Amino acid sequence: MHRGALPDLDSLRCFVEAARTLNFRAASRVVGLTPAALGQRIQKLEDELGVRLFHRTTRKVELTEAGLALLPQARETIDAAWECTRAARGELGPAPMELTVGTRHELGLSWLRPMLHDLQRSFPGVTFQLYFGSGPDLELRVRTQAIDCAISSRRITDPRVDGIRVHEERYVFCGSPQLLLDGPISTAADCENHALVDIGPELPLFRYWREAPDAPEGVRFAGVRFMGTIQAIRDAVVDGDGIAVLPEYLARPDLAAGRLKLVLPEVVAESDWFRLLLRLDDPRRKLLERLAATMREHPLQ
Repeated sequence: MHRGALPDLDSLRCFVEAARTLNFRAASRVVGLTPAALGQRIQKLEDELGVRLFHRTTRKVELTEAGLALLPQARETIDAAWECTRAARGELGPAPMELTVGTRHELGLSWLRPMLHDLQRSFPGVTFQLYFGSGPDLELRVRTQAIDCAISSRRITDPRVDGIRVHEERYVFCGSPQLLLDGPISTAADCENHALVDIGPELPLFRYWREAPDAPEGVRFAGVRFMGTIQAIRDAVVDGDGIAVLPEYLARPDLAAGRLKLVLPEVVAESDWFRLLLRLDDPRRKLLERLAATMREHPLQ
C-alpha cells in the first residue's frame, strides 16, 4: 500500500466477518455479498496492505499472523465509524468542547463571570474558560486563534475578525464630588482646570463624549493622564485625580453612592456595543451566534 492510502471500511468489515466465522460463505451472507465478491474484497485488502490475512485450503480457513494483528484494530475502526455516524445524527448528544472567551477585566468580573452558570446550562457540552486582556490584545488573540472569541467594544480594525453585537455600552462623563466642589464645571471651558484621565494617547473613552452630536468643540484640559485600564481610571477619578468618561455600568454604583458626580450632564455621550469577536473563517460560527444571542439575554446590572 502506498504511503497515505487507507483501507476502505467495507473491505475491513468483510475481513472482520470472515475472521469471526472463518467461513467465507457464512461471512458473505452477513455482509450481503456473494462468496466470490467477498473473496475479491479480501484479496483487494491484502493487496493494499501487502500481506496475507488468511491461509485458505479446501478444508479450512485460518488467520495469518498479520490477520491476527489486524483484527482488533479493524474492529475498533468499524466501531469508531459507527460512532461517527451516530454523532453526525445527533444520537450521542452535544460534542464536548472547550471555548476560551476573552474579556477585559472589569466586564469579565461584573458581567461575564456571573453569567457562566447560565451559559453552562444553555451549552451543556461546552466548558467555558475565561481570558482577561486589553482590547488590542483580545483582537490579536482572536485573530491568531490563541483564544476562541472575545467580548470587546473596541472598534474592529482587522479584516479577518468579525463582531456580533451582544450588549449596548453607554458612557458618562464624571468626577469626584469633592473635586467638582473645589473646581466646578458649569461650561466646557471649565474643563481647563482639570486633568482628563483615559486609557492611552488616542483617548478611546473620551471620544464617546467628544463625538456626541451636542458636545462643544475645542474642549481643553489642564493635562491628560493615562491609566491603561478602565478600572484604574475609575479608581483615579473616585480618588479625585481627574475627570473621565467611564462605562455607565461601571460608574453606576459610584454615582448612586455619591462617590462620583456627572460632568456636563446635558451632553449625552455616544454609545457603542460590546461585540463577540470571532474569526470570519471560524467553522463554529453558528455556535458562536447562539452564544451571542444567549449573552444578549443578560443585561448589564
